[in-house]
Amino acid sequence: MQKRKRMNVRFLPLIIFIMLMFILYGFIASGSILFGTASERVPEQKGYTIHSRQAILVDLTTGKTLFRQQEEQRAYPASLTKIMTTLLAIEHIHDLHKIVQMPATVFADLRDKDASMAGFLPNEDVKIIDLLYGTLLPSGADASGTLAISVAGSEQAFVSMMNQKAAELGMRHTHFANDSGLQDPRHYTTAKDLSLLLSYALKNSTFRQVFTTKQHRINPTNLHPDGIVLHSTLFQKIGSGQINGGSIIGGKTGYTDEAGLCLASLAKMNGHEYILITLGAPGNHSTTQYDIEDAYTIFKNQNEKNAR
Repeated sequence: MQKRKRMNVRFLPLIIFIMLMFILYGFIASGSILFGTASERVPEQKGYTIHSRQAILVDLTTGKTLFRQQEEQRAYPASLTKIMTTLLAIEHIHDLHKIVQMPATVFADLRDKDASMAGFLPNEDVKIIDLLYGTLLPSGADASGTLAISVAGSEQAFVSMMNQKAAELGMRHTHFANDSGLQDPRHYTTAKDLSLLLSYALKNSTFRQVFTTKQHRINPTNLHPDGIVLHSTLFQKIGSGQINGGSIIGGKTGYTDEAGLCLASLAKMNGHEYILITLGAPGNHSTTQYDIEDAYTIFKNQNEKNAR
């Protein structure tokens, strides 16, 4: 009896290991690890290919995911980060016509890091509402940095707020390290997480207004006596944005060498609104804009599918 008992004890670790493997397999098979439950997953779209590494298309009217490609694979968001920055500023600054001074410290490293700028100057007096447009339209890191300090007192404190908001929205695979999207290995997200953020942000009327604006004129300031005209980087590249049955009505572009070309876009087709997140397209500002090509491809295919 003692010998048999010693044998049973000896095989106990093997039995436990086999049981754990069965449990792990069950989680993977059901899609519970990384990708949620199997019932939440949408089959990969067939019939066409895109350039972007990650993508997700969501019908805002129904909440249904219509297209996905590696939507939960970790990726760098580049300037799509500024969607979160803009949203938090709107939610925490109640007087959007308040005038703040652009801190000289914000500009210190931005040009050295080749960050995109809206065209403001150190110590310029600017309304918060104009900083919102400066953040989303020309993707100005000067504007986003000033918003961060205006909200939280420092970029570090603002980043903590960004991560807290991400957690509240269920962005489980996202971590922010700065307010603008400058490259940082600790600054990452997924296409799905960004779709959760954009879906939420578009419920805010101020955010929606800024996100869908093509051009915004800023009145004269203490350092720009003729004012400033801000242009959407997206609409500068897509022209009319017309698609059969609808059009692209808003968006935010992003790019770094590591992130590739990224795009968050909003389209309206046949009475429905759709958001599309694409990340990791090849190219740069000087090449074919493959992120925009992907947007046209996905929206057009969805429109054709709706017409069947």
